[in-house]
Amino acid sequence: QLQFVESGGGLVQPGGSLRLSCVASGFSQEYYTIGWFRQAPGKEHERVSCISAHDGSTMYADSVKGRFTISRDNAKGTIYLQMNSLKPEDTAVYYCAGNFRTCTVTDATSYDYWGPGTQVTVSS
Repeated sequence: QLQFVESGGGLVQPGGSLRLSCVASGFSQEYYTIGWFRQAPGKEHERVSCISAHDGSTMYADSVKGRFTISRDNAKGTIYLQMNSLKPEDTAVYYCAGNFRTCTVTDATSYDYWGPGTQVTVSS
């Protein structure tokens, strides 16, 4: 069964950068479509990015487009989320999650495998 562990979160000033990592185990992550989600306190999960297992295509939420980049290193079994020009509204717990479907499906409930999350706080 696919399992994830996220890392790379922390406290950063507005305009700063972080790179989140998601290490997969139990099964090769290259066979899964991977989404990065975030959840701010009191809010629902928001999918900020996705990379497709079908064709490697990527998608981004409008709120992060141009600032975040998703990538994967299949040899290392790791998925990355490079986050630049961070804003206070990016503050959330960030999760990676996998499914056997395409990035067209954005609902968090359609993702079967989740990591425990890593906290990102953007504050001056």
